[in-house]
Amino acid sequence: MSSREDDIPMSRKDRDESEEPFLPAPVQSKPERQHPTTLIAAVVGFYFAISLSVVFLNKIILSGSSDFPYALFVTWYQLLVALVLLLIWAQLGKSKKIFSIIPPYEFDLTIAKKVAPLTFVYVMMLALNNLCLKYVEVTFYQVARSLSINFTIIFTYLILGKKTSASALVACAIVFFGFAIGSYGEINFSWAGVIYGVGSSAFVALYGIYVQKTLGAVDNNQWKLLHYNTTLAILFLFPIVLFSGELSDIINTSEAIYSTNFWLLMTLTGVTGFGINIAMFLQVKYTSALTNTISGTAKACVQTILAAMIFQNPISPMNALGILLALFGSGYYSWVRYQERVSK
Repeated sequence: MSSREDDIPMSRKDRDESEEPFLPAPVQSKPERQHPTTLIAAVVGFYFAISLSVVFLNKIILSGSSDFPYALFVTWYQLLVALVLLLIWAQLGKSKKIFSIIPPYEFDLTIAKKVAPLTFVYVMMLALNNLCLKYVEVTFYQVARSLSINFTIIFTYLILGKKTSASALVACAIVFFGFAIGSYGEINFSWAGVIYGVGSSAFVALYGIYVQKTLGAVDNNQWKLLHYNTTLAILFLFPIVLFSGELSDIINTSEAIYSTNFWLLMTLTGVTGFGINIAMFLQVKYTSALTNTISGTAKACVQTILAAMIFQNPISPMNALGILLALFGSGYYSWVRYQERVSK
């Protein structure tokens, strides 16, 4: 990421908001170098497979064949899976070089207090994201959460005092019109889904800003930050799950919890959530910023097409226009941000 005073930090969220990693995304890439085409294709393909899996598997759990509409508990359990994988990965890194990208687990209370504000934003981002996915069709999911770009511009100006270019503002306007038109044309419209989506978009934008402000507390090491962020998120979210009534409802009424296949699906989704972070690390390491920009936009398009094919969601002409505008605006914004980074 650029460290210049007049630049808006560009995180993965600028490129793709369709899934949320359970751990912080890499924040800066090393100078670009040439890698074999087959390796680049494999890395991009891995990113596609992992990120698409997270969205589709969560949809199946929350309102698909599993019919387990407890979004907060699902988020909490998947965070728990991510933490277990993190601990295993960090332990393996002590003896095997291939796993050494993640340092040994650490948790210092003084540092944790500094990370806590970021974790609050993180928990809200993940919880609202899954609540949005619970209520909206996957084809509309991208639109419902498309305003994160707009919120990024607003919060960056209000919190960091940084302005953005006219081209980026045009892209944001396109995204907003896509959101408005897509919402108006959505056949299975849900106010709850839209509200949760807008809320998630706001916290996505805040998360990108607060990551930059918090990294200094962990020596600018995103892998150390994930130790604290994931651990604190589990601790923060459990009382919310408890007092929301979800846990008692699950114990008293859910039949899914007695199914081995259900827990395998839940665990698999947690694994793919953790895998997003590895996929993004590999993309930053082995591909260019331009490839990242293109792959993020292309993945959003593929996600929408596959969702229409797999879930058979009805799409009205107005809804289709809104989806196209939101995707185009997001892609154009990513391109503008890439051009700005290259020119500096």
